[in-house]
Amino acid sequence: MDFLTFLLLLLSIIWIWILFQTLNSKHQKSGKLPPGPYPFPIIGNMLELGKKPHQSLAKLSKTYGPLIYLKIGCLDVVVVSSPEIAKDVLQKYDQVFSSRSPPSAAMAKEHDKLSMVWLPAENQWRKLRRICKEQMFSTPRLDASWDLRREKLLILSDYVNQCSVNGRTVKIGEAALITSLNLMSATLFSVEFADFNSDSSQEFKEVVWGVMECIGTPNIADYFPVLKYYDPQGILRRNKVYFDKLFAIFDGIIDERLKSRGTSVKNDLLDALLDLNQKLEPELSRDDIKHLLLDLFGAGADTTSSTVEWAMTELLRNPEKIIKARNELRDVIGMKKQIQESDISKLPYLQAVVKETFRLHPAAPLLVPHKADVDVEINGYLVPKNAQILVNVWASGRDSNNWLSPDLFMPERFLDRETDFQGQDFELIPFGAGRRICPGLPLARRMVHLMLATLICNFEWKLEEGLKLEEIDMTERYGITLPKAIPLEAFPIKL
Repeated sequence: MDFLTFLLLLLSIIWIWILFQTLNSKHQKSGKLPPGPYPFPIIGNMLELGKKPHQSLAKLSKTYGPLIYLKIGCLDVVVVSSPEIAKDVLQKYDQVFSSRSPPSAAMAKEHDKLSMVWLPAENQWRKLRRICKEQMFSTPRLDASWDLRREKLLILSDYVNQCSVNGRTVKIGEAALITSLNLMSATLFSVEFADFNSDSSQEFKEVVWGVMECIGTPNIADYFPVLKYYDPQGILRRNKVYFDKLFAIFDGIIDERLKSRGTSVKNDLLDALLDLNQKLEPELSRDDIKHLLLDLFGAGADTTSSTVEWAMTELLRNPEKIIKARNELRDVIGMKKQIQESDISKLPYLQAVVKETFRLHPAAPLLVPHKADVDVEINGYLVPKNAQILVNVWASGRDSNNWLSPDLFMPERFLDRETDFQGQDFELIPFGAGRRICPGLPLARRMVHLMLATLICNFEWKLEEGLKLEEIDMTERYGITLPKAIPLEAFPIKL
């Protein structure tokens, strides 16, 4: 970048900052903004975010309260850190806050204009939600596809058993991710994408994670619109590469299916989507289909696998709790050895383990950002139009006002507490709430319980030689999701 371009860029940033400060002063005259740290010139409160924004914002909430206002570059940001205010945002004023603020990374291949995640809650968004519900996530559809999940769980169990026989460790998160990817790909287009011993599987996993990381990484171009063209961190360019790789895979599968449609019927989601595409007046374009598949893989596989990995991490650090969960499973399952989906409702302690994991380690710690369509008064403060709304479910899950001993892993707290994660109990909303609640929640609920039960029912787990329970690394790797920074590895012992 030459000096003149740099100078013009700097002057543009200063001008935009002055403009936004002027607009901000108008907001302050018409209503009182929520409290928050004083912003620096131009950059605002950008430095307050740190490398792990969910943790930094949780600390700020202890100083400024559960509703915080930040100025990050040119962007108004309002952070919600309590169940009561989250209920206002996601239920009482759901319609006002149902829009999205797509990050620059989501603009790769115009994903922000075609994605169910980022589209405004209007006709196209409603159509995509309806298709997902009817063709994939409804109770009849999920019940009908149980054989697929059972097959993938058997493959997972066989892999863990083989590791036990050979004295090898299992990377829990990786095993869970492969299982999730295979379930998604088998459900979507009747093929398997991943294998436990395949280099191509590793590449596909890295591409899926790369997309999630790009979208979740704090990006200076999101805070200064004039920088979007320059993409100074290279995040948009990296994401375009990931999208190209995924879309090439999807194009190959779609082309193959179109060739065989006259001779065989798969009756999977891809067939249903192609039916809509092949109408005289198509309801979905080919691009619509590819972007929807990307949404489903990105949101479904990584979040499920990271939850299973965190659950196993907490259980291994608390041996008495994994024994309690295993004993409950054996009482219910008996000699069957493999859990059935109908068993989940009979396993209150396993359900409590999953809820406690969602509380401490929500897959999306700040949910997907919402946007205010108009000025709204919340809790006596003004939330300005176009402000980005971050709901810090990680912070509310660790708040002593909501939970006794919030930093301890205590599944027992849910045994006598009528709290669930279906979007009605706002102290536990890892999937969000309101009209933007994650449509894949019904499948995620089944898969997390099933994978966790498979891993703990028939196997004991031993840490690597010399590693103590208290030395298990608990560092988080921040993205739009929140996996472990250092993968959990352990030796399985067949029971």
